[in-house]
Amino acid sequence: MKKITLLFVLIISSAHYAQTPGGESAITTIDATIPYQGFGEVSALLGSGEYKIFYDNVDGVLDKPIIFVDGFDPNDSRDIDSMYSLLDYGNSNDNLGDIVRDEGYDLIVLNFPEEYLSPTDGTTLIRGGADFIQRNAYILVELINTINQDKVMDAEQNVVIGPSMGGLISRYALTYMESQTLDHDTRLYISFDSPHQGAHVPIGIQYLFNYMVNGDPGISEAEPLVSGLLNSAAAKQMLIDHYLAHVDGSGYNQAAITHTPIGAPNFRYAFQTELDGLGFPQDSRNVSITNGSGSGQMTGTPGGELINHTFDTGSADFPPFGTVNTRAIITVNFAPLASQSNVVTDFIGQAEIIFPGNWITGFSYNASAESTAASDGLDNAPGGQFDLFSFDDGTNPLITEFVQNLNEQYFDFIPTLSGLAISSEPNWYATPDINDSPFDNTYIPMNNEPHVTLTDGNVAFALAEIRGETLGITDNSLINFEIKLERNPVKNKITLLSDEIHNESMVSISDMTGKIVYSKNVNIKNKTSIDINLSSGIYILQISNSAFSNKTIRVIVN
Repeated sequence: MKKITLLFVLIISSAHYAQTPGGESAITTIDATIPYQGFGEVSALLGSGEYKIFYDNVDGVLDKPIIFVDGFDPNDSRDIDSMYSLLDYGNSNDNLGDIVRDEGYDLIVLNFPEEYLSPTDGTTLIRGGADFIQRNAYILVELINTINQDKVMDAEQNVVIGPSMGGLISRYALTYMESQTLDHDTRLYISFDSPHQGAHVPIGIQYLFNYMVNGDPGISEAEPLVSGLLNSAAAKQMLIDHYLAHVDGSGYNQAAITHTPIGAPNFRYAFQTELDGLGFPQDSRNVSITNGSGSGQMTGTPGGELINHTFDTGSADFPPFGTVNTRAIITVNFAPLASQSNVVTDFIGQAEIIFPGNWITGFSYNASAESTAASDGLDNAPGGQFDLFSFDDGTNPLITEFVQNLNEQYFDFIPTLSGLAISSEPNWYATPDINDSPFDNTYIPMNNEPHVTLTDGNVAFALAEIRGETLGITDNSLINFEIKLERNPVKNKITLLSDEIHNESMVSISDMTGKIVYSKNVNIKNKTSIDINLSSGIYILQISNSAFSNKTIRVIVN
């Protein structure tokens, strides 16, 4: 950190540490100083990002930094200001950024532009929001170094929050810095629904859009979904199953190989091996928030029908019959139950020839998928959900028709086990055991939620961590594990597990202001359930009786 002197303050009036409370910096370009050479690239290249500082509303001094790192965003649909807006939550439209700034924290937002020319040569085009995770991590390394230099003396250590792919970028950057004996001066790393064991897009959807673009239909409007999304470097690093691992030289027909989930060649396993080898930062407290269910709740049904619809694809020249009407019959199914296989994509292109109703098939395509013996197909596993309705931005009538005829709105995007970095469980539907997670603390909702959705519950968890209000896994225990919570967070019921019977125990619950919201004498048995009706937030549960008094546990209600 720079040592601040009175003379320096007088000379440099625009320095970060002399801002008006509640002010904002200009958007500033940040170039990495560490190059990265990804697979298929001829040389190592430097990356570049942009950041903006939203100063606190207390003193306007850069002294309590929270760095917020953007995730997968190929088209840069989230600029810096819209990233700030994504911190809105709840029915009252509270904003997490506003809350922490009111408490004296400075929010630094890091964005990766849609495309830019590498600072290495000024000519090589890089697509920032979907670039190699390592190169974006080196941009974050540079930003952390810059913030550490610019924040005032005796400033607090950093907090780094990474939603989605931003959580991987953050983990990689912090761990890399430690491996190189670089001081990241970070006390807390929050991973928010990040794919530590990979992300997922249904293979049936991948096959469909790839065939529509690179197969017989040649529908150019779908090309950005394939080249910009599925075939981006970051997607190939993260997707657990990728169509490129299954197709032959045609680029779309299935090869004669197993159709169980396989990652993109040269990308997926190389990245996961490197990430696993790095591990997690050791000099920070590492916590995880997931949007995936911790109770095994599914999204849809394995093998279920996602869409079965006939599309009017307009008229086309069809020699020697001239201009004819055409249609496409599209069926997409979810991947099947464990050890089973099924057709996940079926596409039939037809033309109406000679007389009305005489439909002749011009081309057809189908692809199948097989699930492993250990797990049903990933499409419906517990996890942070991808909203298929988001495909429709109103600009393409064909996409609008596709979305309007879907039988399901969501699929599993970030499996719960992946968000918790649990690698020991091969069944993606298993109820997670937080003891298998490397994180110091975790937040897991009861029900699946849309990916990177902020809720009253997970915001309360994040704020407790940021403020240093320890809410650890060990808080689940009472009196040497004699009594413990069956689950935390909870919804409308608290369940206590006990090795012994404790009659006439006073159980009380108070909110964070100290107000008692529940109080009752309870006979605690081996398994005792207590119905509650509380708003989302953090509460203090106290249990006392003749054997012990005021044993406490923090409980999260969502």
